Amino acid sequence: MSQQPSTSKPSLQGVRIKARKGAVKAQAKHEPAVFRDQLYKYFETVQPGDFDAYTTKLIQAGGSLEFLKYADVLFEIILVGGLLQPGGSYVDDGAPTSPFTLFHVQEPVQTEEIKQYIEVLNKLIRRYKYLQKPLEESSLPSLLQYVNRWSPGQKDKLCVAVGLLMATGLANASSLASLTKDHLVKNDVAVNAVTIIFRSYLSEQTMDHLSATLKRGGIKDLTAFFPPNKRESKNLEEHFKKEGLPQVAEWWTKKQYAAIRENITRELADLVERGEAPDAMIASIKTLLEESPIPETEIIGCIWQALMTNVDWSARADQIEGLALREVTKIAPILEAFTSGAKSQVALINSVQIHCYEDTRIMKAFPQILKVLYNKDVVSDQAIIYWQQKGSKPQGRQHFVKAAEPLVKFLQEEDSEEEEDEEK
Repeated sequence: MSQQPSTSKPSLQGVRIKARKGAVKAQAKHEPAVFRDQLYKYFETVQPGDFDAYTTKLIQAGGSLEFLKYADVLFEIILVGGLLQPGGSYVDDGAPTSPFTLFHVQEPVQTEEIKQYIEVLNKLIRRYKYLQKPLEESSLPSLLQYVNRWSPGQKDKLCVAVGLLMATGLANASSLASLTKDHLVKNDVAVNAVTIIFRSYLSEQTMDHLSATLKRGGIKDLTAFFPPNKRESKNLEEHFKKEGLPQVAEWWTKKQYAAIRENITRELADLVERGEAPDAMIASIKTLLEESPIPETEIIGCIWQALMTNVDWSARADQIEGLALREVTKIAPILEAFTSGAKSQVALINSVQIHCYEDTRIMKAFPQILKVLYNKDVVSDQAIIYWQQKGSKPQGRQHFVKAAEPLVKFLQEEDSEEEEDEEK
């Protein structure tokens, strides 16, 4: 048999072989240190405290170093002074602390000094916009979960910085969710951190601004930052008032009141639809208030609004006013059960005023509605007189105050006659 000619195997010479993913990942573990050392070289000629020079050097470094790939490393260096390993401790490889880091700020911490670092970050992120996303979604959440690992001074510096980053729009509030982890909520670590963050934020922005930021960031329940045995609204309110942030406590209280009012409105709508009697409605509302106490002044308006909203207003135009008076007479016992104090009575009159202002069909019936409420012992003569003299709301004030003048005059004369009878 003739021998087959041997065929040579294809050569791999000149072919670039792609490394396995595992090998790449293993090698990448050591690359953050290389990035850090290269970044330090840019800082070598900068004098301490020269923030403009640090800004210039960081922007220059972004042209040659892989900022996007090493965004977390970059922010670790700037915010906490070095590389962190899992668990929050520093990588121990003999490298010095970063020449440019938030942790160099003197103690006790002054917000104005932290602002200088935030301004550098602001200019850096404006130049390299792709850095904002990793700062918000990765770096800050990661750093905040290790807040218990640093000294009180270092923790304060980071938290003040986070508050300023949020206030300037460089970071959202979603990173605060990291503080709700079990190892941070115990011993008040999380609530103390978030208090510093809020104080820093409010040094730059209003409570309404902070409220909107928290909402966008998905931070709904501030009690989640407290230890499990302290997750009650009263503890939250006491804490923030004690820490000199009453606006946070007041905002939280209003937020809770709004949720309770919403529950009452929904419950009343259901009871009206089922045709329940006033006694059943009163009992149902009181049950809700036992679970979540709220002042009468906060609920009477929503009770009025809920009951009037569920009225069938499909009557002829010339019958609307009469319908309104009949409905007020019908719901008076319910209103009377929640107007035990003068403040709640004035609050109810203001609710009626605003309702009539917004629904012009019953605007003319306003003084008659007040008379029905007075006759049914829902509001006192003193409440009506106080409202007319100085307690009314701005909406249509001139019209409603003037419209109520005859009723007020009648009540004042009635009071005078009673005083005369008592003197005789």
